[in-house]
Amino acid sequence: MTTALDRAVAGRPAFAEQPLAPVTATLRAMFGTSTELPGLAPDLLVRDTSGWRPSSELTGDALDVLLESSKRRWQAQPHAAAALAWKAYTYWLALPAVLGWASARRVPLLTGADVLIHFDDPRPLVTLGLHPDVTVAVLPSDPLALSGLPGVRVVPSEAALLEELRRSLLDEHLEPLLDAIHGKVRLGKRTLLGSLASGVAYGVLRSADVLPGSSAENIGVLLGTLGVEDLIELVPDRAGKLDVQRKTCCLAFTLPKPKVCMGCCIQQH
Repeated sequence: MTTALDRAVAGRPAFAEQPLAPVTATLRAMFGTSTELPGLAPDLLVRDTSGWRPSSELTGDALDVLLESSKRRWQAQPHAAAALAWKAYTYWLALPAVLGWASARRVPLLTGADVLIHFDDPRPLVTLGLHPDVTVAVLPSDPLALSGLPGVRVVPSEAALLEELRRSLLDEHLEPLLDAIHGKVRLGKRTLLGSLASGVAYGVLRSADVLPGSSAENIGVLLGTLGVEDLIELVPDRAGKLDVQRKTCCLAFTLPKPKVCMGCCIQQH
């Protein structure tokens, strides 16, 4: 059966020459566009990097900007502002790797140097994009493996590809950010990683119609790779479709206008 993703990237030579084509095609299928998404640069790549900064700066002064912006946006206390900023940031950050792996076994390596950010657009909390020289990890069977394109890293197996995803996204990017946040507010690691787990799961579920394979299996593999598989459950919603039940809370219920998210653990009590 031909899927929307297949149609979007039809023509294998072009597909081979566009490393992020499966990701942008899936984003278009999910949101109807890949150029006007709150939180992401148009079609992900930042062609002109002036005005952007590497996301590694979030372990320094840029974190103060992010947290203060979150505090103003939601009128939140410091710990809730940090939790909500992390939730928003990690959802958009992880999405290219999640969709790349699930759609075509292509993983853009989301290191702090290759993910760029700016705070100039008031609509999202922060805007993320990828450096034009971002490395993409692929399997030997991928057309990119023989393309000779710079920035393509060929890995020998599925396990190695997932290890690249974990290393770049979690070990080299999010773990240092976790440490930096802990230096600002008292907020448990489990609370924050619960938002990462739910964001990954929602990314797969929201694109389920165009992704190959079982959503539950894709989510299980990704969460297991990141070591956060115990922080959510997949449960049926009223229509019988898969939904996310969190085991931690993003603290939105502490806002002046309290919000209890769908799937929040406090709904169970």
